[in-house]
Amino acid sequence: MDEELRIPLFPLHTVLYPGGPLPLRVFEPRYLDMVSTCLRHNTGLGVCLIRSGNETGPAATTYEIGTLSIITYWHMRHDGLLGVTVRGQQRFRILSEQIQPDQLTVATVTLLPNEPECDVPAEYLPLVDLLRQMIDQIGHHYDGITKRYGDASWVSSRLAELLPIGLEQKQHLLQIDDARQRLERLSGIIEHLGIR
Repeated sequence: MDEELRIPLFPLHTVLYPGGPLPLRVFEPRYLDMVSTCLRHNTGLGVCLIRSGNETGPAATTYEIGTLSIITYWHMRHDGLLGVTVRGQQRFRILSEQIQPDQLTVATVTLLPNEPECDVPAEYLPLVDLLRQMIDQIGHHYDGITKRYGDASWVSSRLAELLPIGLEQKQHLLQIDDARQRLERLSGIIEHLGIR
């Protein structure tokens, strides 16, 4: 049977992939409490793309597939906000949700299996070169992360999070279970964008 967890959700206008870093500014009391609890108990939180609603105010509705993440770094920023970096660990599917009085959503989720490591097919090796260039130029958040340029899952996930594409497109790519299929989709997107 698949593993089930009960985790707090962090609904955002962004998509996080397993293995990817995400820097955040935290200021709402419910999320400050959530971060504090996660740090104190060394537990994860779920990052989900917002389907409707906002990052602040009443609890937002999210897509049902999100990414379990752990807090890898935190600091008090100069503007008085809490700076947090989370790293994606594993995708999950939301089974049920409960909105607490403070509007924090807590969900029961089932973890989805991580994709097995597999080589990047030869026809997609130009995408590896593109990813290297992108990370060299804008990837300071990836400094502490082992680069796995030979792994189709890692390469496709990093491209999906870095490319300037719509959030629904990013969500669709997250929901694909096969790294080679994700690379195929990304290849078409990159050709359409004229990035090559």
